[in-house]
Amino acid sequence: MAKLDELRNLDIPALQKQLEDAHQELFNLRFRLSTKQLVNHRELRRVRHNIARINTLIREKELGTS
Repeated sequence: MAKLDELRNLDIPALQKQLEDAHQELFNLRFRLSTKQLVNHRELRRVRHNIARINTLIREKELGTS
């Protein structure tokens, strides 16, 4: 997971790439959870929060508020 300051310095296409990677990671974690291979289920929450954070930064940049 990238730090918030690192994410703020990225442009929108780079943020969208980070978002795509985070969605892929969430998919993999959900798959591991369903097959009982996921040891630390809190990783799901961490990835979901990261997705929300990235979506917020993308929206801020679209509106020009950051």
